[in-house]
Amino acid sequence: MVNSKTTRRNFLKTSVAVAGGIVGTSACQQLTSSTVEPSENSSSTADLNSQGVSTSVSNAPLEKMPQRVLGRTGVTVPILGLGGSASPLSRPQDEEEANSLAIIERAYELGIRYFDTASNYGPSEERLGKVLPPHRKEIFLASKSNARDRDRAWRELEQSLRRLKTDYLDLWQFHSVSFDWNLDAIFNSKHGAIRVAREAKEQKIVRFVGITGHNNPKIIAQALRRYPFDTALIPVNAADKHTPSPFITGVLPVAQKNNTGIIAMKVPAYGRLFKPGILNGMHQAMGYALSQPGVHCCIIAAEDVKLLEENVRVARAFQPLSKQELQALEQRTASVWQDSSFFREWA
Repeated sequence: MVNSKTTRRNFLKTSVAVAGGIVGTSACQQLTSSTVEPSENSSSTADLNSQGVSTSVSNAPLEKMPQRVLGRTGVTVPILGLGGSASPLSRPQDEEEANSLAIIERAYELGIRYFDTASNYGPSEERLGKVLPPHRKEIFLASKSNARDRDRAWRELEQSLRRLKTDYLDLWQFHSVSFDWNLDAIFNSKHGAIRVAREAKEQKIVRFVGITGHNNPKIIAQALRRYPFDTALIPVNAADKHTPSPFITGVLPVAQKNNTGIIAMKVPAYGRLFKPGILNGMHQAMGYALSQPGVHCCIIAAEDVKLLEENVRVARAFQPLSKQELQALEQRTASVWQDSSFFREWA
């Protein structure tokens, strides 16, 4: 472990340089505007003024995906980000390497700027680190740690930075927080991982700190009341309201009160919501999640470039659904909510 703030910062910069990274801490300081922009070669969505969502100025003549301000972060991101779990990005097989790199490259070309990963997502961080460093100032890079104690959290954060070939993260999150003891360990005054969050923000190693969970909305809501997390990554889909403890009603009101940025995950419930007789496709799954008050964006993984392109097409065409449309989608999932909420059992 490196204990000195100055030493740790220099250690990270040196590690990135050795790994072949091309950005420095100054890049973090340069990324001070509230917008993450598509490049001139990317295509993202239509004029957003009529949709009532946040827009940003771009020199690119091409359309952009709708964008929203990610809560208290003040950063404007496209409504669709690339998920890094349960996809080619996270699978260790060598044959997935070319596919995963093609997905990442195409995502950037299409205007995706939010890239999601975690320290325990197999080779996901390394694969993102092979593509994204040249675009570092234009993207919003988010990773996660399962560590609950300070020492392990620092080790995982440093490992993530080396793999991603960067010396800062836009968002670092406490991963899969499900129980009271998780929170007690994280917030332990002497050895808790929350100390790393504070120290890393002070040293500009991370810009924002978040929390994630797919098991217990009460724990996530408690965490948001206990600490001013910048973001929360939670399941939001058309089956959620039928569960005994919905994330939509249990977390979103608390997040809105605190202006917490909400990133939706499990949007199609790993495709289970697309079984016959339920939802008709991603346009309904994504439309439902992004129409929930307080949801700012979503992350969805892709099996290949073709599926990624289809997801981006859906995001470009997004229009908020009416209350009646949302209720109609909820009715379709009423009898299958248990099958579509299987991930709640992961702890």
